Amino acid sequence: MPHARISRDGESPTAGQGPVALVTGGSRGLGLLIARELLARGCRVLVCGRDQDNLSAARALLRAGTRDPDHVEALTCDVTEPGAAERLLGAVHERFGRLDVLVNNAGTIQVGPVEAMDEQAFRDAVETLCFAPLRLTLAALPDLREARGRLVNITSIGGQVAAPHLLPYTVGKFAATGLSQGLRAELAAQGVSVTTVVPGLMRTGSHQAALFRGDSRREYAWFATAACLPGLSMSAERAARAIVDAAQARRPQLVLTPAAKAMVKFHALAPATAQRALSLTARLLPDAADPEQLPPEQPGAEARLQFGTGLVDRLTALGDRAAVRLNQVPPFRSTHEERGA
Repeated sequence: MPHARISRDGESPTAGQGPVALVTGGSRGLGLLIARELLARGCRVLVCGRDQDNLSAARALLRAGTRDPDHVEALTCDVTEPGAAERLLGAVHERFGRLDVLVNNAGTIQVGPVEAMDEQAFRDAVETLCFAPLRLTLAALPDLREARGRLVNITSIGGQVAAPHLLPYTVGKFAATGLSQGLRAELAAQGVSVTTVVPGLMRTGSHQAALFRGDSRREYAWFATAACLPGLSMSAERAARAIVDAAQARRPQLVLTPAAKAMVKFHALAPATAQRALSLTARLLPDAADPEQLPPEQPGAEARLQFGTGLVDRLTALGDRAAVRLNQVPPFRSTHEERGA
């Protein structure tokens, strides 16, 4: 059965040209799928991303998948830059005239032990995951109030349970979760619904774009494997549908994946036991390397090339295919081919 179309309150789903949505981080991964789902439900969508080539590819993918290519627009924009919020809202107004749905999805993730992180890593995470969505939300509030619109904030299970070796990301996501829940309380009386999305692991291919520090080879191995295995992770397409369903229904919160739901409940019911379990997990993760011998920060696509066998490639096969499908990276060759073997 097809999903119902999203409409403004008091407006027929077939009236006008449909609501207008802005999706940050919409050039790849989960953001790209959310944009696609919104288009399928009658929205006009503007997506933004930092890389022009990546964004152009996303725009082409979205336009090819909709009946009306004019319902898709894209803007190269780093949401952390000064004036980015005003620039994005100006582009939405110029192209579509209004804004009804804002999806704060842009993100970054650093993986590694705390010894490998510096203060700038924490600042970058909080700026991207909390302050950039805050500025854009404040700029969009007049539109959202007028439209009795929807605000969707993509947080993380890492914003409710502090996972080891993800500390900057966790700090940023905790801040984003608090911001989203606080906005829900304050904006409800103004007719603006706020949905806090708390995903667990999803097969979006983001392990290829994640940034690894410390023993980047071993950090990549555990993180990429966990992010790609069925049972621990869920299909990105299914996640995107659930997110848009929740926004359409104006739900206050959506927790994705059975593992994430269990973790939230376990941490709430037995916090001390949950902390001990997390401490034991941390002991199983790679030790911090000698600071003087630390390799530079590496994206997952580079860390992956350090493996001489295909074992990790086999364990991450579903996620690697998602990375290609969702515009994260170019199509993969085998590790040996990429290394010139």
